[in-house]
Amino acid sequence: MQKVGRSLQLPIAVLPAAGLMVRLGQDDVFGAKGLHWDKVASVFANAGGALTGALPMLFCIGVAIGFAKKSDGSTALAALVGFLVYSKVLQAFPVHDAVVNTTANKGVDIAAVYNDPGVLGGIIVGLLSAVVWQRFHRTKLPDWLGFFNGRRLVPILMAFVGLVIGVFFGLVWEPIGEGITHFGNWMTGLGPGGAALFGGVNRALIPVGMHQFVNSVAWFQLGDFTDASGTVVHGDIPRFLAGDHTAGMFQSGFFPIMMFGLPAAALAMAHTARPERRKAVLGMMVSIGLTSFVTGVTEPIEFSFMFIAPLLYVIHVVLTAASMALTWGLGVHDGFNFSAGLIDYGINWSHATKPWLIIPIGLVFAAVYYVVFRFAILKFDLKTPGREPEEEIEDLTK
Repeated sequence: MQKVGRSLQLPIAVLPAAGLMVRLGQDDVFGAKGLHWDKVASVFANAGGALTGALPMLFCIGVAIGFAKKSDGSTALAALVGFLVYSKVLQAFPVHDAVVNTTANKGVDIAAVYNDPGVLGGIIVGLLSAVVWQRFHRTKLPDWLGFFNGRRLVPILMAFVGLVIGVFFGLVWEPIGEGITHFGNWMTGLGPGGAALFGGVNRALIPVGMHQFVNSVAWFQLGDFTDASGTVVHGDIPRFLAGDHTAGMFQSGFFPIMMFGLPAAALAMAHTARPERRKAVLGMMVSIGLTSFVTGVTEPIEFSFMFIAPLLYVIHVVLTAASMALTWGLGVHDGFNFSAGLIDYGINWSHATKPWLIIPIGLVFAAVYYVVFRFAILKFDLKTPGREPEEEIEDLTK
């Protein structure tokens, strides 16, 4: 399961490019009145929209490559074939048929509505593509079918697998989709409690690599928004990037933690290191603290205490949940393309609601993290970096 979680990181890496281009194409950037760069804005908006609109396919291909052992181009081709068949088969099962020139809608055509498993469907097709590729990419057929041996066989098989998956989702997705919608409405209805629940679960699952499953549902499935062009987008991140000012429930609270809280925790660990190790640890902690602050990449800090001082990680989970609840409760609606660091904070400033509140909230959490981490490390003699027993340091330097 950890491998599945890691495989989701490859398609997620596309989001910064997509989010940046979408952002540059919006009305308050290159599309601003008086700038006369409407065509430039349109280029960026369409370029970013191409990626955000193809997220299910990107997840399918990325997961297939990431999950299969020694994957190559044939893995991606097999995943693409499977996804294309699957997505077209879904259209054979419309939830509502198209209506042409209906008088009930003032003569406007009504497009058909199809089942849309979204990113989740792409992930499933991608995982099956990896499994099929792993099982059959070295298969030998009879001589008269030799042209289709090995890697050439897998895309053919995936065409039929995609057909089966498309039929399956076409028949059963409607109640599943309604269930996900109800779950999203329930989470949203909890208000700050729902944000806290997601934040706590997100951080708690990082040690076992399962957090990406939760992320993929909250960030790319929950909630719907129709943008100005009539395109329906799903998930907290695509909704935020598309201009939904109600989005950000599952993103806003990470900014105070990643930009302020965790860097302060890193500083506390440096200050509690033994005197002879303090300088070396301080250099490392400043580096990974800046990484968290600027980019929102927190794993270097979290893994520095996650397993050697689990108590600190439990504290971190609780504080993350508190930040998620507080920001949402105060009406902060912010989001990110990649992660909750300074880069995304700056890019999306004018697109967010009350983004300035993140700074005072973050400073409060920085103080809390520093004081609590420092107290816990000294009180319970936790072996954070720079506090290891002498014999362990000697072994590491040999």
